[in-house]
Amino acid sequence: MNSHPPAAGATILIVDDVAENLAVAHDALDAAGYTVRVATSGLAALESARRQPPDLILLDAVMPGLDGFETCRRLKADLSTRPIPVVFMTGLTDSEHVVQGFQAGGIDYVTKPIRATEVIARIASHVRNARLVSDTQAAADAAGDAIVAIDEAGRLSWATPLAQTWLAPLCDAGHRLPAPLLRWLDCGDAGSPTFSLHADGQRLSFARLGPRRLLVQRMASVPEPEVLARLLNITAREADVLYWIVLGKTNPEIASVLDMSPRTVNKHLEHIFTKLGVETRTAAATVALNRSRLGVLAS
Repeated sequence: MNSHPPAAGATILIVDDVAENLAVAHDALDAAGYTVRVATSGLAALESARRQPPDLILLDAVMPGLDGFETCRRLKADLSTRPIPVVFMTGLTDSEHVVQGFQAGGIDYVTKPIRATEVIARIASHVRNARLVSDTQAAADAAGDAIVAIDEAGRLSWATPLAQTWLAPLCDAGHRLPAPLLRWLDCGDAGSPTFSLHADGQRLSFARLGPRRLLVQRMASVPEPEVLARLLNITAREADVLYWIVLGKTNPEIASVLDMSPRTVNKHLEHIFTKLGVETRTAAATVALNRSRLGVLAS
């Protein structure tokens, strides 16, 4: 029977400025089957985690220079290292450090001097949970879907790797999403069910999964109105309207862009539905995208 914990084989980064503490933790985790890396300062830990993210970080709370709390805050501020679980090491009487550790983003703590069996059990549990989350993210990515969570300030608080890649061109340095997307999100059920944005030649479609969670899908680029008119045998004005429908705009928004009344937009929309043999805006957009792909393949 395998005596190693279920998470054996994972990589653990131990961060401590005291060589004796590093040696004790290293030997215990190495014997349990983990791959162990070490860092003797907060800055070294940040560099190591960003270069090659470990499965878990065992982090000393009190270190000279950049202490463990600030190191953890910086890890959690970076989307690439935010998912890494952080377990703090703290002294027996340092109850205030436990609170600080959780506030900084730590998931658990162990007391010094560390007890090998306790540390190994806690690490195995947290690594296993982290891997379940990672597997879920990978499954979503493999399906071509990306999922994000947004905090109250409009910043990404959690994102699958695919979502991070797609949204990077849209977010500012603080990982905040564009204002138009946030305004749509704040509309709730009163707004359109989906929202689209363009970035780096691609169209991203957003749908709500919850109050602050979004499903993101990368869609085919929208052909220009003149191409839609030719492929779908619709008028130039109808093609203008359909173009903006595919981009997820509402009738009032289209009316504003095209300088026409919402009633005129609706009239064009009725003609589009009839010519395409559909009954909804979503179906019209789907026909337009599918027909444009076939047109590209045939050309």
